[in-house]
Amino acid sequence: MATRPPVSLKLSRRSRILLIIAAVIVLALLAGVRLLDTYVDWLWFGELQARSVFTTELVTRIVLFLAVGLLVGGALAVSLLIAYRTRPVFVPVSGRDDPLSRYRSVIVSRIRLFGIGIPVLTGVISGASATGDWQTIQLFLNGTSFGQKDPEFGIDLGFYAFSLPFVNWLLGWLFVTVVISFFGALIAHYIFGGIRLAGRGGQLAGPTRAQLAITVGLFVLLKAVEYFFDRYNLLLSDRNMPLFNGATYTDLNAVLPAKLILLCISVICAIAFFAGAFLRNLQLPAISLVLLILSGVLVGVAWPAILDQFSVKPNANEKEATSIQRNMDATRSAYGLTNVKYEQYPGKTETTADAVKADTGTVSNIRLLDPNILSDTFTQRVGRENFYGFPSKLDIDRYNIGGTVQDYIVAAKEMKTDGLTGNQNNWINKHMVYTHGNGFVAAPANTIDRAVKDSNSDGGYPIATTSDTTTPAGAGSINGQPGIKVDQPRIYYGELTNQSDYAIVGGTPGKAPGEYDTDAQRGYLYQGKGGVSLDNWFNRLMFAAEYREPKILFSDAIGDGSKIMYNREPRDRVAKVAPWLTLDGDPYPAVVNGRIQWIVDGYTTLDNYPYSQQTQLSEATNDSLNGVTKQANNSINYIRNSVKATVDAFDGTVTLYSIDDNEPVLKAWENVFPGMVKPSSEISPELRSHFRYPEDLFKVQRELLARYHVDSPQEFYAQQAFWSVPQDPTEDGSSTTAGSNVANQPGYYVLANAAGEGRPTFQLTSALTGLQRQYLSAWMSVSADPQDYGTIRVLKLPPASGANQVDGPVQVQNRFQSDPRVAQDRTLLNNPNVIPIYGNLITLPVADGFLYVEPVYIRQRNQLSYPQLARVLVSYGAKIGFASTLNEALDQVFGKGTGAAATTPKEGDTGTTTTPPTSSTAAPPPSTGGSNPAMDKAVADIQAALAKLKAAQQSGNFADQGAALQALDAATKEYNSAKPATPPASGGPTSQPGG
Repeated sequence: MATRPPVSLKLSRRSRILLIIAAVIVLALLAGVRLLDTYVDWLWFGELQARSVFTTELVTRIVLFLAVGLLVGGALAVSLLIAYRTRPVFVPVSGRDDPLSRYRSVIVSRIRLFGIGIPVLTGVISGASATGDWQTIQLFLNGTSFGQKDPEFGIDLGFYAFSLPFVNWLLGWLFVTVVISFFGALIAHYIFGGIRLAGRGGQLAGPTRAQLAITVGLFVLLKAVEYFFDRYNLLLSDRNMPLFNGATYTDLNAVLPAKLILLCISVICAIAFFAGAFLRNLQLPAISLVLLILSGVLVGVAWPAILDQFSVKPNANEKEATSIQRNMDATRSAYGLTNVKYEQYPGKTETTADAVKADTGTVSNIRLLDPNILSDTFTQRVGRENFYGFPSKLDIDRYNIGGTVQDYIVAAKEMKTDGLTGNQNNWINKHMVYTHGNGFVAAPANTIDRAVKDSNSDGGYPIATTSDTTTPAGAGSINGQPGIKVDQPRIYYGELTNQSDYAIVGGTPGKAPGEYDTDAQRGYLYQGKGGVSLDNWFNRLMFAAEYREPKILFSDAIGDGSKIMYNREPRDRVAKVAPWLTLDGDPYPAVVNGRIQWIVDGYTTLDNYPYSQQTQLSEATNDSLNGVTKQANNSINYIRNSVKATVDAFDGTVTLYSIDDNEPVLKAWENVFPGMVKPSSEISPELRSHFRYPEDLFKVQRELLARYHVDSPQEFYAQQAFWSVPQDPTEDGSSTTAGSNVANQPGYYVLANAAGEGRPTFQLTSALTGLQRQYLSAWMSVSADPQDYGTIRVLKLPPASGANQVDGPVQVQNRFQSDPRVAQDRTLLNNPNVIPIYGNLITLPVADGFLYVEPVYIRQRNQLSYPQLARVLVSYGAKIGFASTLNEALDQVFGKGTGAAATTPKEGDTGTTTTPPTSSTAAPPPSTGGSNPAMDKAVADIQAALAKLKAAQQSGNFADQGAALQALDAATKEYNSAKPATPPASGGPTSQPGG
């Protein structure tokens, strides 16, 4: 039968030109937006001297795009070319309306368009999909050794962390390449007649059979390679989830041998397909394919299932003991839980007043201020102008003021563009006048001022001091001591900024509108190094296009010296500079060397640590705490707080510091970006003194420690000794009943006696209850003290039974709210004009038992009201205290006079000695001008000891540091002895630093 003449579908010349123009415009717009963003990022990384990060990531993405695009697109092009070149010369046509004939004619008339266009489009899509895996490639190229081997194959863990993910990635793309090539060849042969469905069973041309058989053979050969590497992937098995991750008894004794058997069968089948390419029939490839499928079902699926069902599950506690032990060891290692210090704790429910009075290191530092509640209080009392504000969650840090280390509620007074009103909100004011915050605010966390009261209130306020441009550096006082010294209080980079909050600063005097600094200084011009220059018209044009704001291009207020600041949120800045880090959700400000620095914790994580338990990061870190960035729902099974990052609030400088110089994942990334992370030796003692143990890491470790504290696989399998993270009983201001859906209680930063140490340190703490029970089972804390940073301590209570059961947070909160005094305080809690707010319920080990303390705030029902502390709830055992001051509440529980005695710190109980007063926290005690020679001599000795200590810390000489600390301690005692006696302050938190 004659072949039907080809059908022509030609476009007119005008139509072709219009289509080409439209395509060019679309591509130009797409490419232009991308290039614009790339140029803006290029300028931003240049500002931070981090262009190596930008170029390394960009080049890696481009290479990946080209490599994968060429692999997939090139393989498809070769497959189509072979199919076209080997097509039959004469192709029968089934009839006048044969659709294949029309398609064939169109393709032949535009063979280059289809032969090149389809592979190119496929390659572009594939290459674009692969660019997101640039980190996998860089870790493979720069991976290091862990110095540890897996328990099954004896291979260094670096293979699983850096090489195996790359192998899996590469195999995945090779499978994609072969599959796309196969279907490309299949479709091409069908269109050009190499495959005909007419007739009995259809027909395959010889070249068609050869090409398809070889392609399938390559697929089966890749499957053999996959079976080989799947043996190592078994160590990440989730067969026995949710109990544990890792290779189970079934995996090791059934699946692992099956992988080797299937590997051999796959090689044989691949050879059969290669042989079938040159045979006239497909019987041998067909038989091999059936063999591969049957063996996969029988050996790879059925046999493991039978072994698991009839041998393992009936004896799981014994059969899985080895795997569980491996999981326990690997999980503890991967999550930093190998050196936890456990201590048996009596958990008494009764004690004496003398025992409480003796524990002044903890009781004198009891925190009454809840940073999650007081944002509006800070805003109204110290925020001043309407455009200043604070994050919804304040922060906690510790400072050495006058030789005393104490925890403080701290916050940066930032520019809050949402607070601008009226004409303040026009473009010039929003972006060129109201550009920065002003001041660092600190309030002693254990002190409340009740001297100032509103006529309709019955509450106290934080004693907050602000260091800003209106206050000389170091002026003001906290509890009678010099305040925190801030040399540069202006805040251009902070938590309240977002992507649209760019600021245009600096410029020419008389031309620029000037930035609001204070009421007396409204023409301030930025002189720092932050920001990208707007001196040239090209940059102005680029930023006008980026922000779709023509005023940037045409405004006369922008001129020589003008700069634009963008990406100003501290966490976002660190994320761009170190995209390989997982960042903690709660950055916090600290004053270091007179400058406000945002401190951001960075984690290195993996999801392929052999035998380690997989953890959903978002679930493990989710609790009742608001005002923090929630983690993405990523699965991890290894985490380290390897990096501390700082962001200068004035110029935006980002600095990365290594915490553990030998951490293998960090070392790999340091190989990728050399010089970006400074070694731990460059961390100044003052910066180190403000490091907190990060909350998200603590939550992950707490979640795992609740299970992985047990000693044996049998205990782990039985689960009767597991703990639970308690629910937050104060969430939404109501008590929690069993079964209600309430988020976990967060960890709490406190300054208290370290468990087993007997000295107050800054630590992050949490209660732990019995598994799905409310009674207390344990209490854990992690030290943030520079001397033993990261040390985890756990107080384990005796098994709960009847009289010796210690109430957990939920039970204590229920008892608080059912107490008759609380129920009868209608003026405070049942007043329709007042909203009661229950603050954080803190659990503290005191006198061999646990002391619960909870502040109660009130808030007036009006628009501009703010919380103020009204009452304090205290519980120890079955006794409850409810009063307007901590001292009074303690007296109700332990007897009169206990509160005043316990909250008065003794010598040596005022904090650690590892944070000596330095120039940026507080000056040494002032000289008396000769009126007290003994004090003057002590001051001189303190200054000399501080100088020796600083020199020793800079040189890294620990012996000299110890000698300097001893000299500092002796000089401090001399100073305290030489001070004139002062009459004791009256009781209550108003007059006592410990209240």
